[in-house]
Amino acid sequence: MKSKTVLLVIGMMMVMNSAFSQSFDDYMEVVRDILNTEKKAVVAETMTLSEAETGPFWALYNEYNSELYKVHTERVNIIKDFAANYESMTDEKADALVNRSLAYQTKLLKLNKIYYKKFKKILPATKAALYFQIENKINDLVNAELATEIPLVNTN
Repeated sequence: MKSKTVLLVIGMMMVMNSAFSQSFDDYMEVVRDILNTEKKAVVAETMTLSEAETGPFWALYNEYNSELYKVHTERVNIIKDFAANYESMTDEKADALVNRSLAYQTKLLKLNKIYYKKFKKILPATKAALYFQIENKINDLVNAELATEIPLVNTN
């Protein structure tokens, strides 16, 4: 697996170069595109698809990742909202952020359940499981990086 490349891209997500002239949102879009490209390369390298599986898999992969992008956009928005309110965090804002985060996690779980069933319709369960393992490992790497970069809520 191209874990070094994925880690590099994830690290880029967390570090904003001051010389970068685009807005933060534009920067995040570029980073997300790079991460998605690298993720697709890892999936292509790891999955062993037959000729008959290749077309249906990549069509469903693209559909799933389009939906995943929408769900992950909420996560990006939550992080941006947290950062914007970090210095002046109130109980109400903290509560709202946690509830949004829980809603995001629920949406993500629901999406994964729906698409796991769809992937099992075009692939054997072992290959569908492998694909979701790859997704989970990449998500774990992103989560680990976010955990090191996002500070805990200041309660003072």
